[in-house]
Amino acid sequence: MRYLLSRSSQSMLAQLAKERTLCAFDFDGTLAPIVDHPDVAAMRARTRALLAQVGALYPCAILSGRARADVVSKLDGVRVESVIGNHGAEARGNGLNRARVEGWRHAIEGRIDSLPGVWVEDKGLSLAVHYRQSERKAEARRRVMSAASHLQGVRVFGGKQVVNLVIPEAPNKGQALAQERDRLKADWVLFVGDDENDEDGFALEGNTIAVRVGRAKRSHAEFFLKSQGEIDRLLEILVALRAPD
Repeated sequence: MRYLLSRSSQSMLAQLAKERTLCAFDFDGTLAPIVDHPDVAAMRARTRALLAQVGALYPCAILSGRARADVVSKLDGVRVESVIGNHGAEARGNGLNRARVEGWRHAIEGRIDSLPGVWVEDKGLSLAVHYRQSERKAEARRRVMSAASHLQGVRVFGGKQVVNLVIPEAPNKGQALAQERDRLKADWVLFVGDDENDEDGFALEGNTIAVRVGRAKRSHAEFFLKSQGEIDRLLEILVALRAPD
């Protein structure tokens, strides 16, 4: 992986500013720091101001595992071209039948109700089973994965101390990103994420600059930022490269 903010990457970022580039970002761990509970996640004031500027200069999309309405509330009035929730399944208010997800929730809760610090977040079109607050994280993850293995018609993947359950036929982040690229007639895509659930977006074929927050030994992302705090520097660069003199 190559460091995105290195001197050698400056010409690439400058070229993106000259093209019709879709700037797409994950929310948690990318635009906002990871916190103990998702309800209290928030962008720094500086990040919010910079994102508003980027959204005014580029077509801009937010792709999150959160429910779309939740992401919109977290943006706190920042205007972007599109907000896509539930790992790609929920774009511009559309969605799939949630009856299956409700069934998963009841089944999972019945199997993990004795696990301290483990709880289920129902996002309408997907579930997130959090174990960040568990004192025995390895055991908690193992038992959550075991519970999920008894479910039918579910795609299961991990994250940062969370197990995600989504409908297999729902679009993933890569598919949702491709749809937005085509809809907006973008020539290039810059996608920044931080987690396993962003890998589908990182793997998007075509003119894509995939950036991971935090270096990883295995990732489809070619570039990395050293920490979540560096997102502000990237946004500053994007603004400076395209803002009028």
